[in-house]
Amino acid sequence: MTPTLVRRRHPHADRAPCADLGARARDWAEIQERMLVPVYEAVYARLEVGSGTRLLGLGCGSGLALLMAASRGAAVTGVESARPERLALARERLTPAAREGRERPAALLTDGGEDGLTVAGPAEPPYTLVTAFQPIGCTAGDADGLSALLSGAAPLAERGAAVVLVGWGPPERCTTSSVLRVAAKLADPLRSTGSWRPALRDDLEEVAQRAGLRPDGSGRVACPFGYADTKSAVRGLLSTGLFDAAVGATDLAQVDKEMTEALQPYVRADGTVWMPNVFRYLIARTA
Repeated sequence: MTPTLVRRRHPHADRAPCADLGARARDWAEIQERMLVPVYEAVYARLEVGSGTRLLGLGCGSGLALLMAASRGAAVTGVESARPERLALARERLTPAAREGRERPAALLTDGGEDGLTVAGPAEPPYTLVTAFQPIGCTAGDADGLSALLSGAAPLAERGAAVVLVGWGPPERCTTSSVLRVAAKLADPLRSTGSWRPALRDDLEEVAQRAGLRPDGSGRVACPFGYADTKSAVRGLLSTGLFDAAVGATDLAQVDKEMTEALQPYVRADGTVWMPNVFRYLIARTA
C-alpha cells in the first residue's frame, strides 16, 4: 500500500481577507520568503544536504528552500496544499521551462489532492530528509495539524531520517513580535485561533513527540527582517497570512495604518526597515 499524506489545515484558511491572492503570493516570494534563508542555509549545512539527499518539503510555499536544496544537488519534492498561488510560483521556479531555453532543477510539486497525497511508492527510495520550514510559535493554533502531517510523512522517509521543524524565538529576541501584537489586538473581537502568542521553549519538541519523532538536536539562527521601506515591510508581513484575522475583524486600511505605526521604531535614517529576529530549528529523527 502506498503511503499518503494528510493535508494540514492552515490556521487562516477560513478567514482570508478579500484580496488579490496572486499579488499576495508574489509579495511573499519577492519580499518575505527570503527572510528565512539563514535558517535554510544553517539546516542544509548542518545536515550536509547534497547529491545523496532526497528531500520532502512540507508547506513548501513558493519553493525557495527547495530551490536552494536542489542547487546543492538534492532531489526535491514539495507539498503545498494551503496556498495554491504560492505553489504556482514554486512550479515556475522549479519545473523545467522551455521558454528562454533555461534549465531548471527537476522537482515534484503538488498540492496533495483532495483526500491526501501519494508522494512515494514501493519502487521509489525513501526520503532522507523531511522539512517543515513554516515557523510555528507566534499565533495560537499555528501548529494544529502539524503533528498529524509529520506522522503521515514519517513512513515515506528512511529509518532515522532527519525531520526539521522551525519556530519563532522568544519575543524578547524577535522584534517583529511587536508588530504581530497589532494583529492580536485587532483580531481580538473574533476570539480566533489566529491571535498572537509568545513562543514557548518546548513548542517544537512537543510537536515532534506527538508525531512519534525523536528530538536529536536544535539550533538558533539570526534572521533579521530587512525591507527597502515601510511600504515593502507592510506588504511582506501581510503576505505571511498572520494578519488575515485582523483584516477580517476590521479592514485592510486599519491594519495597514496600525502596522505602519508599529514599524516606526525600526525605520532607519535612510528609510529602510530593520528588525532583528532569532528563529529556532529542531532536528528530529524517524523511528
